[in-house]
Parts: sequence; C-alpha cells; structure tokens
Amino acid sequence: MNALLTLVSSLVWWVLYGSIGALFCALIAWSILRWTERCNVVFNRVYLACLLWTLLGMLLVVGVAAYEGHLHPPFRALLSSGLLRWALVLDMVVGVALVWRLTPRVDAHRVRPGSACLAVAAVMAVGFGVATSLV
Repeated sequence: MNALLTLVSSLVWWVLYGSIGALFCALIAWSILRWTERCNVVFNRVYLACLLWTLLGMLLVVGVAAYEGHLHPPFRALLSSGLLRWALVLDMVVGVALVWRLTPRVDAHRVRPGSACLAVAAVMAVGFGVATSLV
C-alpha cells in the first residue's frame, strides 16, 4: 500500500510541476507563434502541446539521469553528458511535432513547421539559460 501511495504522489507531483513548466513554455511559444504567423493562434492548444512536450521531456531527462546515476546534485556532469544531449535533440523534435500538429491559427490553418521550430528553439534557449544559471 505504501508503494502505491508513493507512486500516486509521484504522478501527481509530476503532472503539477509539468503543468507549471508548460505554462511558462506556452507563454513563450504563444508569443513567438503570434509574431511569426502574423495572426492569432489558439493559446489553449499551445498550452496542450507544451504540456505534453514538458511531461515527455521530464521523463526523458529523469530517465537519462537515472541511467547515468546523476539523480542528486551537483548536476554539472549530467549537463555535459552526450546521452543527455541526444535526449534533448529528441525532445526538441518531439516538441516541434507537437506544436506543429496541435496548434491551429484562428483561421483554422495549422502553424507552419518553421514557426513551430522557432518557438521550440526559443523555449529551449530560455530553458538552457535558466538551467545553467541554477547549476
């Protein structure tokens, strides 16, 4: 019973922290998409794409950290890991696909793949800036 409660608690915290992170990602991606598309995009769909992307990204990073044995600070060795770099590349590709496929403009057309790439790149640049300043 204790293991079940621990698992449920971990899932709740995973979704809670993922949704908080997705909100910041969605605000950045939404402003970039509005700028590049030159029309309004649907914010709740940008948030959905960023939520799925954030949850998957958290799984990838924790999986790489567990595989390499870097689950406790300091995380500088994890940031220089080649496996983490490949996982982040995969994460960015998945992020572009999710933003491109799930985000419509208000005129019912999908955003362009280039706009999705720029939005994901901006989110990752801000994320790397925050991550390196904290480590």
